[in-house]
Amino acid sequence: MNYNFKQAEYALRDEFDKIDEIRDYNQRKVLKAFYDNRVAPEHFYTVSGYGHDDLGREVLDKTFAQVFCAERAIVRIHFASGTHTLACALFGNLKAGDKLLSVAGTPYDTMLEVIGTAGDDETKRASLIGNGVLYDEIPLINGIDVDYSALEKSVDFNTTMVLIQRSKGYSTRKSLTVDEIEKICKIVKSKNPNCICFVDNCYGEFVDKREPLEVGADLMAGSLIKNPGGGIVEAGGYIAGKELYVERSANRLTAPGIGSEGGAMFNQHRLIFQGLFMAPSVVSEALKGAVLAAKVFEDTGFNSSPKYNEKRADIIQNIIFGKAEHLENFCKTIQALSPVNGYVTPVPENIPGYEDKVIMAGGTFIEGSTIELSADGPIRPPYAAYMQGGLNYAHIKICLEEMIKKL
Repeated sequence: MNYNFKQAEYALRDEFDKIDEIRDYNQRKVLKAFYDNRVAPEHFYTVSGYGHDDLGREVLDKTFAQVFCAERAIVRIHFASGTHTLACALFGNLKAGDKLLSVAGTPYDTMLEVIGTAGDDETKRASLIGNGVLYDEIPLINGIDVDYSALEKSVDFNTTMVLIQRSKGYSTRKSLTVDEIEKICKIVKSKNPNCICFVDNCYGEFVDKREPLEVGADLMAGSLIKNPGGGIVEAGGYIAGKELYVERSANRLTAPGIGSEGGAMFNQHRLIFQGLFMAPSVVSEALKGAVLAAKVFEDTGFNSSPKYNEKRADIIQNIIFGKAEHLENFCKTIQALSPVNGYVTPVPENIPGYEDKVIMAGGTFIEGSTIELSADGPIRPPYAAYMQGGLNYAHIKICLEEMIKKL
C-alpha cells in the first residue's frame, strides 16, 4: 500500500502547532521549578543506609510539587510500578469502613487485584476489600463516556474517596481530559466536600497545560517510567497533592513514623531530575507520533481512537482489530522495529495482574517503559492494540511507514 506521509504531515500542521505550544508552556514551568528550588550538583548525590537527611531527595520532592501545583510530593525509586504507587496512595488513605468509588467504570486490570474484585483468595485477602474497604463503581454510558448524572447520585457523605483513572487502560472508553476531570471534581465536592478526589495520572503528565491538581483533585500519582521520567529514569513513581494525603501514602510505602523521611535513593537523583527536565519535550514527541498514527490509521480504514484532531488526554492510541491474529501481527511489527530486542517475536502470555493473556511489544531501553515506543493488548474481544510512547517522532514515523508497507 502506498501512503503519502508528507501529505499527512502537512494536514497535521495545526495539531503539531498545538502540541508545540503545550510543550513550550510546560518546559517553562519545569525550568522555573528547577530555578526556584535552586537545583544544584550537590542535589545529585545521595546518602546510604536509612536515607536520612537526604538533601537531594528533599529538593526533588519540592521540585515535583511545584511542577504539579501540589502542597507536597514524594518521588521515590522504591515504587515498583505505577500500580504499586497507586496502591500506596489508596491503602494510605483508606481504612476499614471507608468507601472507594471508581467514577469511570471498571479500573485497569492490575488495579482489580489491588481493590479486591479479582485474584485468588490470598490476593483478595491482601486487597482493599479484604481489609474492610467498601467499593463501588459507576458504569460508563455505552462503555465510553462518564455518567455524570449517576455520579451526582452516587456520591454522598459516606464516600471517602473517588478514583479517577485518567487513561483508558485496556478498555475502549475515552481517556479523560483535564476539563472532564475538573467536571468530575466539581460534582464530587458539591456532594461531599471532604471526599478525596484521587487521580491515576499515568500517561497524562504534560499532555495539557494544566494538571489534575489545578482543577480540584486532591491527590494524584504516576510512574516514572512513563511521561515524567523523560525516557531515562530507570524505576519509581511519584505521589503529589495535599500534604496530609501524600504523607499518609508515604507511611504506606515505608512505615508509620518513617513516612517520607527514609529511603536511600541509590544515586538516582540526577536521572530523575534530568528526566523531569526532558519530559515536556519527550511527551510532545510521543504526542506527535500518536497524532500521526491516528491520521494514518483513519486514512487506511482502521477503527482507531482518539481521532487525529481530537483533544488529547494521554499519549495512548488504540486500534481495534477484531481478530487476535491481527493484534498479534501488529505487536510483532512494533517489536521488529524496536532498538532493543528487535529480533525477538512477542507471544501472548499470562502476566501477573491480568485476567487474560497479554501480548506486549516493548523493545525498550528500560524494561516496561511505556514512554518509549511500545504496544500491547489483552487477547480478548475486541482485540484492541494500545500503542504508546516514542522517545522521538522519527522512530514512530519509521514504524508507521513500515507498517503501511506490510498492509
